[in-house]
Amino acid sequence: MATTLNRFVKQKCRSVSALSYRNQHEGLFNFTRYKKHESLPSQIPALRSTSRSFLDFYQFGNKKAIADERARLNDEMNRGYFADMKEFKEHGGKIAAASKTIIPAVSAMKFPELAVTFSNGKFTKLPITSNSIEVNTQSVAVPKVSLVCLSFRASSQEMIGSWSKPFLESFGDRKDLQLFEVSFIDKWLLCLAPVKKLLLRVLQKPNNSENSVLQRQIAYSFGDHYHFRKQMKVLNLLTGYIVLLDKFGRIRWQGFGTATPEEVSQLLSCTSLLLEEQ
Repeated sequence: MATTLNRFVKQKCRSVSALSYRNQHEGLFNFTRYKKHESLPSQIPALRSTSRSFLDFYQFGNKKAIADERARLNDEMNRGYFADMKEFKEHGGKIAAASKTIIPAVSAMKFPELAVTFSNGKFTKLPITSNSIEVNTQSVAVPKVSLVCLSFRASSQEMIGSWSKPFLESFGDRKDLQLFEVSFIDKWLLCLAPVKKLLLRVLQKPNNSENSVLQRQIAYSFGDHYHFRKQMKVLNLLTGYIVLLDKFGRIRWQGFGTATPEEVSQLLSCTSLLLEEQ
């Protein structure tokens, strides 16, 4: 009789323990069952309050970042490839006429800092001014004037040449000028270190200005350039953007698309005026 009673008590205890274990864990593993309800089950009030407090703190701390990213997505969606192509067909890349005169120094915008890499693996930051690391550590001379040509897509390469070639022909014997042709690469795969190294090797081009003092420097900028484009007010990525910088890195002249003979003349004239001003 005692043996039977003891067996019965043990069975009941095991049943109660199993039931208690199940009740404790159903609230956790079946948490998603209550996501459509107005409130969470009373079994986990501590978990509910802790999660909400953490999420509220996290969202509060990143509110500006979330707002910035939302504005960026909206901006990128409004200005896509098809919008650029439609606009490009209308004006052929000439979104505006080039500057006819030098932009006054007091109202000139500073060229945003831009990291660029050359095909030999070396890199620098534009603009090159007296505060540049290269100037302080490598004794690089600060150019009086720099022509910087920006190309975001392959379609603008020929446009860039319409400005850089006559510039090189006219000022090829000058040591106080610099010429940069910068191509932007934003595809994430091409920005990976091994792929990037291989790509730079493939992109190496022969130097056609060996007999010129002024060298045509071809550079590449890898990664996301959204904020740079916003600062430069770049809208259409299919066209080329050309700027003249003074020794302080200020934009003193700008052109767009393919150069006309009149605009080339304006570029050369403004460059000469800037050299005299410096």
